[in-house]
Parts: sequence; structure tokens; C-alpha cells
Amino acid sequence: MASRSAVVVGGGIGGLAAAIGLRRVGWEATVLERAPELTAIGAGISLWPNAQRALAELRVEPRISAQRGGGLVDWRGRRLASWDADLFVRSHGLPLGAIHRASLIETLRSALPDECLKTGVEVTSVEQNGVVHHGSGSIEADLIVAADGISSPIRQALFPAARVEYSGGAAFRGIAKLPLKPALSTTWAAGIEIGVLPLLDDEVYWWVSEARPAGIRHDDHRAYLSGKYGRWHDPIPQLIDATPEILLHDTQHLATPLPSYTRGRIALLGDAAHAMPPFLGQGGCQALEDAVVLASHTQASTVDEALRRYDAERRPRTQKVAKASLQAGASGPLLRNPAAVALRAGFTRLLPAAVTTRVGASISRWQPPKLTPAQPRKP
Repeated sequence: MASRSAVVVGGGIGGLAAAIGLRRVGWEATVLERAPELTAIGAGISLWPNAQRALAELRVEPRISAQRGGGLVDWRGRRLASWDADLFVRSHGLPLGAIHRASLIETLRSALPDECLKTGVEVTSVEQNGVVHHGSGSIEADLIVAADGISSPIRQALFPAARVEYSGGAAFRGIAKLPLKPALSTTWAAGIEIGVLPLLDDEVYWWVSEARPAGIRHDDHRAYLSGKYGRWHDPIPQLIDATPEILLHDTQHLATPLPSYTRGRIALLGDAAHAMPPFLGQGGCQALEDAVVLASHTQASTVDEALRRYDAERRPRTQKVAKASLQAGASGPLLRNPAAVALRAGFTRLLPAAVTTRVGASISRWQPPKLTPAQPRKP
């Protein structure tokens, strides 16, 4: 049986994972990335158990920092809710994981032969019959995977009415090294969330989410953050001071749920299909799920049938997760009314750890389909 071919547009987490999954079940896969080399911003990513199971099914084993407890606190460091690692495992099936984005990208890239990845290739358009046009020519494929991000030109061409909107919060992010690694924590205040996520090798990923209008910028990120949060509880001031590069992005999401994730021989994947705000930490996790599910349906189906099943399985779940992420933002870092913030703090203090630790379990207990390795073709 002749091998089927796929072109994956985009060399991010979802695109690389899709190529790995397709190759695992016997496809030839080529990743086209417009950047001259694969890079990742200086930030971390939480890998919830659903994402870890997806990676395991892809036979990708990144070095992950397993979180060992922590809590939700106010700006002075007073405990609002406890987070118990053992209870988390019982509710979610695995520990909460964390990794530097660059490490995850490198691990995924290393799982593909060098010839599968072509950087510096700008895709100019695609056709629903499987033709990919780029700067120096065109490629014909049985399947096109559009993993070209939140601003996906492919999605824009297929669904011109789809809108990307500001999610209501700007996010500062960075990675620092501290002599004593802190515990996992989330700090809530009016219109503010500060997260601390320990990584491996003495690194700590942190973020500050602020509810504010889009487009605000600062001449000096560190000076702004130190002036505003320098008196907050440890280790927030130390993390700000110890971070070599502090990033700032306005968070966005796909505000128009798509009527389909497929058109012809094209499958949308990851942010191209369902970009969501970061308030549940599920954006990258859902892209990894997409990759496994897409590969699973291509194992014994025609392309048309595989894409129909992929859309039927992934669209309801990911759009539900995206909606839940928006709701989490509204009740979490985007909540600014002082009376509502005080009520939230009082209610949260009353919740037992067994309740708070189960948050997100309905999403993270997802189990991946099995990928059957393709048998080597006979000469």
C-alpha cells in the first residue's frame, strides 16, 4: 500500500505533534515553518494530565517538573485555598506538570527526522484538494494540517467571518532562577492574577495577568512591575528582579466558534481551530490532543472519513474548553469589582482542598485513542 502524504503548516507544539502522530501511523509528513529556525519564547507551559497522556501516546517523553503542592493566596501571601498534590493525582490521574516551552519544542522536534522539517518556507495559500503553495513552488498532499496559529491565514481564507478578539487581560511572563525554588502558587487580587510555576533545573516560570485595555505598553517592564508589585508577598518581587527578559502580550482568543474544523482535505488544528485565553492553561494541551485524535482517525479511514470523525470529536470538546476558559477568566483574573473580589476570597477560604483540587478534572481526565505503529513496507 502506497504511503499517504501530509503537509503540516506551522512548526509549533501542535504542528510538530501532528507530524509525529501521522508518521507513527504510517504517513509521510512534512512540516513547513515560515521562521528561519524553530524558537520558543522565554516562557513555560503547564502540561495537564490530558496533555501528558497525549505525549505518551505519541511516544514523546519530555522532562517535566511535577508539581508537589501549593495554594491560592492573596497579595500579602495569606492562604485562600490549599492545593494538595496527592489529591490532585487521585482526581486527575497524574500530577500537574510544567516545562519550558523551548524544551517542549526541542523534544518534539527531536522526534522527527531532520528532513521532515523545512524552515524558512512561507506558505502563500492552500487548496482544498491538497495543494500547498509556497514561495518557491507547490506541494501536493493527501492531507493538509493547518497549525499556523491564532492568526492563521488558512483559517482566515476558509472562514473569513471568524474573529480574533482581545480576551480582556495583558500578560507579563518570564523565567527566573532563584536559590530556593518556591512552591506552585496563584495570587489573586482585583483584576490581577500572578502565577508561580516551578520548572526543572532551578528555573521558575511566572506570569502577571492584568485586566486592562489592550495596547498599553511600558518603556521598562521591570520598573513597571517592581513599582506595582514590589511590596507583594515573596517570591514575586524576587522573580521580577531575577528575570533576564520580561515579555508582555495582550491575550487573545478566537471569538467565533467555527462551524467546522475541516474543509476538503484541510484540517485546522490547535490555535488555528480554537484559540482560547490562557485562564485554564489548556491551549497547548488541546493542540496535543488534536494531534493524537487526528492521527488516530487516519489509521484505517479514507481522508474524507478521517476528517469527518476528527471534526465530530474535537470541535465539541475544544469549544467547550474554550468557553470554560473565558468563564474562568471572568471569575478569576479579570474580576475587578471590589465587593465581588472580597466575596470570592471569603467563599474560596471555605472550600476544602478536596474541592479546589478537583477543579479542571473533567477536562484533564481525557484519555487518548491508541495509535498503532505502521508496519514497515515490504521492498
